[in-house]
Amino acid sequence: MPVHRQPGPTAGATSQLWPSGGRHLWPSGESSEVQSHARGHLVYAANGVLAVHTERGTSIVPANRVAWTPAGFNHQHRAHGDTDMRIVFLAPSLARLVPDRPVVFLASGLVREVLLALTGPRSYDPAVPDYSRPARSRLLRVLVEELSEAPEQPLHLPEPQDDRLRAIALLLHETPADSSTLAELGKAVGAGSRTLSRLFHDELGMTFYEWRTQLRVHHALVLLAEGHDTTRAATACGWSNPSSFIAAFTDIIGTTPGRYRNRGAAAGSRPGR
Repeated sequence: MPVHRQPGPTAGATSQLWPSGGRHLWPSGESSEVQSHARGHLVYAANGVLAVHTERGTSIVPANRVAWTPAGFNHQHRAHGDTDMRIVFLAPSLARLVPDRPVVFLASGLVREVLLALTGPRSYDPAVPDYSRPARSRLLRVLVEELSEAPEQPLHLPEPQDDRLRAIALLLHETPADSSTLAELGKAVGAGSRTLSRLFHDELGMTFYEWRTQLRVHHALVLLAEGHDTTRAATACGWSNPSSFIAAFTDIIGTTPGRYRNRGAAAGSRPGR
């Protein structure tokens, strides 16, 4: 029996929603209200870059990643670059197979195709035959099993809870190019570097320098999505030269900034599915 669908979008609409998911075509800078859902959901950017904010931190979701937000988590989405955002809700029986915390997964080719299929015209256009319920269930099972085997990606930037770490995070979010040492930042927030190092390790599970590198890559992804070139992104995010930026970016994202930017431009030129 087909899944119930809402009527097709009206002229000029940028969103389609149905019981098991949705699709939003957002201009750069568009954001949702803070919200939570009774079911966990996956979000994928078919093109553009999404930022997913929760109380645990921020996930950056470029076109080769998928973000998972469990049920009950307050969250907000924001688009960087013109973004084609796809949403798939998971029933509790499937959600138990993925982590109970916000996480970012590498999106394999199969994962991308299943996500596009589950959020394409079959879901919202009455003129296109929908999947049967068994067929949709099989696709969801394939999707979750693929993600359960996929490596988690270091694109979830955890949010500090300690007031001193939060002050440092605010400073660096506002000026990611700031290259102050931890000791120098400690003077600004009233804590020694040893105390701050311990807090980064205990609260966030990483060193200060690992955390700052991830923060800078987050900002670089946003700049690239908004059309800036590699040199501009490197300078704005605190790298002394493009070569060191390219190395750090490739280590985390798995491709160079130039290839990533070109891939996004190519995706944006293709018709949506």
